Amino acid sequence: MSTTRKRTAAAETPTAATASLLPGLSETESRIYHSVFDSVMNQRIAPGTKLPEQALCELFSVNRATVRKVLQRLAHDHIVDLRPNRGAVVAAPTPEETRQIFQARRLLEAAIVPLVAQRITKAEILLLRKQLRDEHAALHRADQPAWARLASTFHLRLAELSGNAVLHGYLHELVSRCSLIVALYEPPGNAACEHDEHARIVDYLENGEPAKAVRVMNEHLLDLERRICLDKPQAEKSLAQMLGLG
Repeated sequence: MSTTRKRTAAAETPTAATASLLPGLSETESRIYHSVFDSVMNQRIAPGTKLPEQALCELFSVNRATVRKVLQRLAHDHIVDLRPNRGAVVAAPTPEETRQIFQARRLLEAAIVPLVAQRITKAEILLLRKQLRDEHAALHRADQPAWARLASTFHLRLAELSGNAVLHGYLHELVSRCSLIVALYEPPGNAACEHDEHARIVDYLENGEPAKAVRVMNEHLLDLERRICLDKPQAEKSLAQMLGLG
């Protein structure tokens, strides 16, 4: 499947925009959240794009209180920035912020993987293998938002298996920020490589080779960072078009 076709299929696939409710959000609020989230993950919304409250109210036929609640949740998840007297814009991490975020994540995951190797059971290995099969299925049906969520879940699952709740909490924030950067700036067509790297990490954990698993994880995150292209031209589109509503 070509890159263009993958992106188009991903944009047209019913994903989280019609999925279950988010904790603390109503059905309508969840629908608006997922509309913005999936549009960012499909690269329809550019970094720095303004998300005016009034425009969102009109597009979704809701009041300002509803829109503000959704924007606050998106800001909490690092998808948008809320700026005093300027409103909400899609987050646009700088090159230095990107470097620091990925550096912190590499150091954190290098600490997590050996802890996982000490504790992981055969049953947990089987669950990770199922996770990899789900990733593979999402990849081959060109469901980019679903694949992105599954790929992030793989890393967070490892953090859970480490048995260290503090590390898991820190990684959750870093994964959220990395996912945004990748969605906004990574050229398409690299998912298969990333899926293979996840599989190699599980292989080394199963074989009791934590040092090799750490090495692959580090290479995996370095490769992900190298593929980031922070200077991407964006086409002129209306907010409705970017949200897939027009």
